Amino acid sequence: MNETVSLGRIAGVRVGLHWSVLVIVVLVTVALARGRLPAAHPGHPPAVYWALALLTAVVFLASLLAHELAHAAVARRNGVQVEGITLWMLGGAARLQGEAPTPAAELRIAGVGPLTSLVAGGVLAGVAAGLDALHVSGLVVEAVAWLAAINVLLAVFNAIPAAPLDGGRLLRAYLWHRTGDRLRATRGASAAGRGLGWFMVVTGFAAVLFRGDLSGLWAALIGWFLIAAATAEARQAEMRGVLGGVPVARVMTRDPVTVPATATLADFLAEGPFGHYRHSTFPVLAADGSVAGLLTVRRVEATAPGSRAGTTVREVMRPLDDVVTATPDEPVLDLLPRLESSPTRRALVMDGGRLVGILTLADVTRALAWPAGAGR
Repeated sequence: MNETVSLGRIAGVRVGLHWSVLVIVVLVTVALARGRLPAAHPGHPPAVYWALALLTAVVFLASLLAHELAHAAVARRNGVQVEGITLWMLGGAARLQGEAPTPAAELRIAGVGPLTSLVAGGVLAGVAAGLDALHVSGLVVEAVAWLAAINVLLAVFNAIPAAPLDGGRLLRAYLWHRTGDRLRATRGASAAGRGLGWFMVVTGFAAVLFRGDLSGLWAALIGWFLIAAATAEARQAEMRGVLGGVPVARVMTRDPVTVPATATLADFLAEGPFGHYRHSTFPVLAADGSVAGLLTVRRVEATAPGSRAGTTVREVMRPLDDVVTATPDEPVLDLLPRLESSPTRRALVMDGGRLVGILTLADVTRALAWPAGAGR
């Protein structure tokens, strides 16, 4: 899940919002402003309900972020790099670069999320009780109490032993510890996730059909997400089993076609990359032969035809700092998370600052089809 809006970095971790996070804000705001708040404390102006409901929704997002930041912090302490955190429609996701090294590390990384939400719920419950004792507006107390309850609910739901929930990670850690087989443990947690997902889909639609409860659609949506995510997790585990120990050098495309940074787009197009080479991305070389960035066909097409004769490749390329890079000896599995989250789905392979190849997701897919032990 890639971010739409960047919020910058917190403790060095990139944080962003996906556009679908607006769904959470709208649902929480409407549910509180038109439901719980006026029902519990009638008589206030509508603007007060809406303002407090919106503020509550924002604080709820902050609690989701705290949940994911806890995962990120513990992951770092256990030697797993964190690429970033994205909040979206169904909560948040911390993107980790690689796997936990041991079942114990997996247990710590997974368990801290629900624990953080549970602690947040307890603290907020204490705040609500304190505000009530101080005779603060009942409307404010109600909002804080709702935040306490939703955080406890979030902790309980995430602790369910089914992938991709945190409880699924806890289940995988347990199975991994018992069997010594990470792949088998992942299969078990993924099967539990699919089972939970189908249960939520069936019960959600049953609630709509037999009781007319439209909230069942939300349960069905979450269930469908769980099925898709658990299936994807199992597939990724199979991929790791095939690619385990495979270096980038074995699957990359060697000696890719390059373009000079000083060439104009008109000159670039005149070379016929769309006909002869049929590539969609090209490493860009500076005058001294060093790698300057990556040119994509999409960026060329976005330049007005009349401007291409006066526009250089350097002006429209993705600079090297924005491109995923790797070394020939780096394991493909370590690179894969960065490759999947990259807008170009490509990585430039560098050896001592010299370009030696380019790796795409298509290269990885082809590698999955090779017989075990086959070379290239």
